[in-house]
Amino acid sequence: MGMSVTISAAAEHDAEQILKLQYLCYQSEAELYGDYTIEPLTQTLDDLRAELGRGCVLVARLGEEVVGSVRAAVDTEGTAVITGLIVHPRLRRHGLGGRLLAAIEERLAGEWGAKRFRLATGRRGEGSLRLYLKWGYTRTDAEPAGRNLTAVTLEKEAGPAGAHALVTSA
Repeated sequence: MGMSVTISAAAEHDAEQILKLQYLCYQSEAELYGDYTIEPLTQTLDDLRAELGRGCVLVARLGEEVVGSVRAAVDTEGTAVITGLIVHPRLRRHGLGGRLLAAIEERLAGEWGAKRFRLATGRRGEGSLRLYLKWGYTRTDAEPAGRNLTAVTLEKEAGPAGAHALVTSA
């Protein structure tokens, strides 16, 4: 019988695994846009370590291996900006992205006082867009974010702690 994936707060010693996973996960995005200079592929280990210290970072583990991650920071107005939602390619389309999103929303609303959530994804990232719309996010903006990249911004209001707006199709 296989191991189950657990989600927990990231620790500083997770930084290297997160960075390697991030590099792996964003290869397809870079290929999609023909731009290998996107920030997730150029971020340094020191920058990632600094990010771990400033915000809320979660990891998904399969045993000792980091197979997913998500991070966020909450501004003074209560807006949580969620970034870096990644899932190892071999584990995609099994609900892990939704589990990570739900876990960070719950933590941000409960411990960080978030009133709303905001995230962005590439316009051509159909899988990501589908996930965010399924979880109740609505498009609020789209703007150029690189040579060939248009970033779509999505938002939703935070509900009561522990309540997740999973939207199902009829």
